[in-house]
Amino acid sequence: MDLLALADFNLVARHGGFGKAARMSGRPKATLSRRVAELEASLDLRLFERGARNLKLTQEGQALFERTGQLLTELEETTTAIASGGQSPRGRLRISAPLMFSQAALGKLAAGFVMQYPDVRVEIVVEDRPVDMIEEAYDLVIRVNPEPDVNLVGRPFLHDRQVVVAAPGLAWPQDGAEVPAVVRGPIRRAETWTLATPDGPKALTILPVLSMSSNTMIRDAVLLGAGVARLPLSLVSRALASGQLVRWGEVEGMQVALWALYPSRRLLSARVSAFLDYLKKAFPHGTPEELAAYLG
Repeated sequence: MDLLALADFNLVARHGGFGKAARMSGRPKATLSRRVAELEASLDLRLFERGARNLKLTQEGQALFERTGQLLTELEETTTAIASGGQSPRGRLRISAPLMFSQAALGKLAAGFVMQYPDVRVEIVVEDRPVDMIEEAYDLVIRVNPEPDVNLVGRPFLHDRQVVVAAPGLAWPQDGAEVPAVVRGPIRRAETWTLATPDGPKALTILPVLSMSSNTMIRDAVLLGAGVARLPLSLVSRALASGQLVRWGEVEGMQVALWALYPSRRLLSARVSAFLDYLKKAFPHGTPEELAAYLG
């Protein structure tokens, strides 16, 4: 089998079309089309369904893409490692990461990483949706409390807890009265939060008065006295230490873990390994206090 034709097939499959693959790789569109046609002829299989405006993998094409994409990546990484003496990570590192962690810390992390490893080109895509690492060509995915996936392995590198905080001027309500709250997501009717406190579990009835999509915005509103809020401990630890905010309790059952995930069918590349080590050095114990100190 022609490995160059197979590599071109994977390039087209990964980008979803000849035109986009040509633009991303700098290869002529006609060359890619010819290579894929030659591969189809040699296999006596149709790998793509060619529509007027789009290109779709056939069932056989999808199977070939899934089984050969990782092998070609490992081959490329092996030759790259040999060429570099197996010492310094190099090449592209493509990462998918959630919005909140990206806004809070990933810019600083990525900048420090590329300064330490100048031969690595880091591409970060910020998104909270589930992604297909193989099909979308990600090397690493960072997710909050991910669902188990037999195709992925990884490790948690940060842990956080949700706490309920308020400005010092806002008092705990008496006799079960409602307290104004700043929330994420749609505003609903009054609801009850169960909090773990030094005096045992307590029920807090909240009435959402303000909704925001950013935890940083919520914290700022709470600092001004707009209401109580559930926020990550790492985001408010400094305000708690300075007395700008008061901790009312911890939200039961809302532990947060950030995981770094990568495909289990793939040998761990030098780039991914170096980034995982960099995360470990940034957060050696993975505590909320470490993240707060890093952000500070």
